[in-house]
Amino acid sequence: MRKYITDFTIVGKQVYNEMYFSLVLKHPEQLPEIEPGQFVEVDVPGNKQVMLRRPISIHDVDTENNTLTLLVQVVGKGTRTLAALNVGDKLNLVYPLGHGFSLEGKNVMLVGGGAGIAPLLHLSKCFASKGIRPTILLGGRTTNHIPVQKEFEPYGTIGFATEDGSLGEKGMVTQHSLFTNSYDRIYTCGPTPMMKAVARYAMQNNIECEVSLENMMACGIGACLCCVVDSDEGHKCVCKEGPVFNAKKLTNWINN
Repeated sequence: MRKYITDFTIVGKQVYNEMYFSLVLKHPEQLPEIEPGQFVEVDVPGNKQVMLRRPISIHDVDTENNTLTLLVQVVGKGTRTLAALNVGDKLNLVYPLGHGFSLEGKNVMLVGGGAGIAPLLHLSKCFASKGIRPTILLGGRTTNHIPVQKEFEPYGTIGFATEDGSLGEKGMVTQHSLFTNSYDRIYTCGPTPMMKAVARYAMQNNIECEVSLENMMACGIGACLCCVVDSDEGHKCVCKEGPVFNAKKLTNWINN
């Protein structure tokens, strides 16, 4: 798939809380096809302390208005700089990067935690466009760790799980009443322990499962090798050969 390096203009911004915000970015021309699960590398403007681009999942895509949305968690200097940007500012992106989710299965469950919720909105919309309403489980430590909620409602059956019980059922997503073995495919993105637990459950119940890894990525094109994962087929660059992998090919990662 062809990659692009181009400027986008910020046409929308929403701050959910001190940890999360989203940016709606508009391109002057028609966007290329973007798979759910792909990501961008963002050039952080105006901060000389941030030398490398930052990888951010594509949260939503609007092909009619030529916009894409990034859901961002504030974790360091780069994302704090992005959080200070406003409508009208420009961002330079390398996109679309990596391989996305497969969009297979008819009775599917999407499981996201924290910032891993980001790629699941585009994924749920893609399933809805095929006439499939997925079950969508979103988890976090508290309500504030699940910044996007109502946006998913048009596309599937939604369940929430928080460790403190402030939203939905109390506990982990894997303890939620909707988390059962009735699905033919599971898609997940979020904290590594969560994804490993979901993948183990899927494998134990003979359910196809795809995981979107969130390894550290510096280049986004497989050149720097800092995002390598130990797959069952040898070392794989998450940014180039992922970030989405079939869990069956990651048993070494799942069991470590």
